[in-house]
Amino acid sequence: MNQHVTTPSGYGGYALPSLQERNRVLRNTYWLLALSMVPTVLGAWLGVATGITRAMSPGVGLVVFLVGAFGFMFAIEKFKNSAAGVPILLAFTFFMGLMLSRLLGMVLGLANGTGLIMTAFAGTGAIFLGMATMSTLVKRDLSSMAKFMFIGAVLVLVAGIANVFLQSSALMITLSVLVIGIFSFFILYDLKRVRDGEETNYITATLGVYLSLYNIFQSLLAIFGIGGSSD
Repeated sequence: MNQHVTTPSGYGGYALPSLQERNRVLRNTYWLLALSMVPTVLGAWLGVATGITRAMSPGVGLVVFLVGAFGFMFAIEKFKNSAAGVPILLAFTFFMGLMLSRLLGMVLGLANGTGLIMTAFAGTGAIFLGMATMSTLVKRDLSSMAKFMFIGAVLVLVAGIANVFLQSSALMITLSVLVIGIFSFFILYDLKRVRDGEETNYITATLGVYLSLYNIFQSLLAIFGIGGSSD
């Protein structure tokens, strides 16, 4: 049974979930996040093995990615309170792994490609652990910062779309550094919202953290890939 405090929370005067309920949502978020890595890896493996994403032109790949990603995210939010929510989220992570395979294939083509991928994975894990730890320590409300970070994320997305056609390595590195900073903050923000009882749906929480981790890993991989190819 869900228990809620009966005093105003300070966030719009609404009652917040109990500590037990917050911990349950956080625990489910971590479990679902771990589970989502399985279809991501499977999608990435399938994409690298078949070369399906390499067969697409950059423009077609971009359209497929945007339509697929936003379509899945819309469906996840629509069904987040039903039994279909988790399967749709896992299908989304498979799709995201598939879309990542183009970059993975390029990095694997380098002499030290496997090592670069493992380094990017380790770096992403370290960032996640750091932000998860900070979410237990930070007490201030981060909502005002989140608004600026969201604007920054939109601008980076637009610039990233433009760079699909520009193919500028310098711009790619710059954008990747900005993405790592912005989405590291969003991991902290999303986990803190769960801990504070502001986010009570673990599917929504998992989606937010997963997207941040995906963007961080992709950006680290891009940076290491560009550096590795210039050696």
